Amino acid sequence: MANPDTQNTDIGFTHEDFAALLDQYDYNFNPGDIVPGTVFSIEPRGALIDIGAKTAAYLPIQEMSINRVEGAEEVLQSNETREFFILTDDNEDGQLTLSIRRIEYMRAWERVRQLQQEDATVRSLVFATNRGGALVRIEGLRGFIPGSHISTRKPKEDLVGEELPLKFLEVDEERNRLVLSHRRALVERKMNGLQVSEVVIGTVRGLKPYGAFIDIGGVSGLLHISEISHDHIDTPNSVLNVNDEIKVMIIDLDAERGRISLSTKQLEPEPGDMVKNPDLVYEKAEEMAERYREQLRQKALGESGEASSDDEYVVEEELATVE
Repeated sequence: MANPDTQNTDIGFTHEDFAALLDQYDYNFNPGDIVPGTVFSIEPRGALIDIGAKTAAYLPIQEMSINRVEGAEEVLQSNETREFFILTDDNEDGQLTLSIRRIEYMRAWERVRQLQQEDATVRSLVFATNRGGALVRIEGLRGFIPGSHISTRKPKEDLVGEELPLKFLEVDEERNRLVLSHRRALVERKMNGLQVSEVVIGTVRGLKPYGAFIDIGGVSGLLHISEISHDHIDTPNSVLNVNDEIKVMIIDLDAERGRISLSTKQLEPEPGDMVKNPDLVYEKAEEMAERYREQLRQKALGESGEASSDDEYVVEEELATVE
């Protein structure tokens, strides 16, 4: 017959024993940790997640995605296992608050930083506009296009719902600033088919004290006042008018800043012809552009010759040292 005392000692853990054992165990769940968890209950405004803690953790609906979510079923499925971000410490009920949005947010910033480093062109729909520009979403992050970087004749309000090609101007996670340029994307695309010293036909779209903005195939280039003529002129509108169709030569392509610099001065057969006889300038444009290209070639050859002489001197000096 078994000893009664022995029987008592063989009885399994009581609930009190199990609770005491759990209290002794340090789970080390801290805000900022990313942990695996399994969805075991979906509620109208959130979900309960098993991450191995003493109490089920809670995922509020507003933390389910970087995008707006109307119902938890849009994001989660029962028994699904995935990563969660621990948002807050235990509340008074010993429950942790989780987030998926925070993980997506961090990974989205990592992705846009990578895209910026690659100087990638991205496309996004305009979802709103304001006095300063237009708003888009890139990888779920809210981005801003300043009005000066929107290159279209449409009113800004008409851009809502339109997809635009964009380049990155600023990616700053700490300041939550994601600034993009439509103009840079268009200029880069146009630049792929342009080259320095090329003569193009453009239309004067705007006149400023410092120069004229010329539309060349849908992108804007600057004809600086100093590049209009060899002769001094006081203001661009003394030579040009808005909507004039003119021939200009490309003298610089700056893809990084999205700028095209133009010149009519370099096309003048004689200094001052843009003031006295612009038609002659346009007539002789290709001939003068060829002269300009020849000057560039000669300059490049001269610089190459100087570099070669320097290289030969260095090689001779090194050989003398070896000998």
